[in-house]
Amino acid sequence: MLLTQEYPGLLIAVARRRIKQAVLARAARHGISPQQFWILVGLRERRAASQSELAERMHVDAPTASRVLATLVRRRLVRVEQDPDDRRRARVHLTRAGEELAGELAGIAGEIRAAMVEGMSAAELEALRRGLHKIISNLERLDARAAREAS
Repeated sequence: MLLTQEYPGLLIAVARRRIKQAVLARAARHGISPQQFWILVGLRERRAASQSELAERMHVDAPTASRVLATLVRRRLVRVEQDPDDRRRARVHLTRAGEELAGELAGIAGEIRAAMVEGMSAAELEALRRGLHKIISNLERLDARAAREAS
């Protein structure tokens, strides 16, 4: 790779930081963290999700999702109820206050999502998605190899 080219990892890190800054600036007005922001938006988009479904959708581990949800429960923005179809699973629901806040946040999320892809063609966006998925898979394989070698 030429020294004048920027490494993909660096560009991804910069993009992630800019997204987080954009969300943080807007979420702070509502007294919530970026993770709380995306959980509330995610719950609005997918009603009555389980904690594991939310963690998977947000690409965070279970302890992180649990910690964020516990904070939202304490703030009375979400409630957790037993799944009527599976007693081993709990479903997370927005409270009335959570629904109102998530409604406001949905517009902000739409604005941020649109800004991220502004000026990109459908083909460019699909190529970006494919490339990012490939990078994620490659790094997961790297971690798996390292774990095998360590054991």
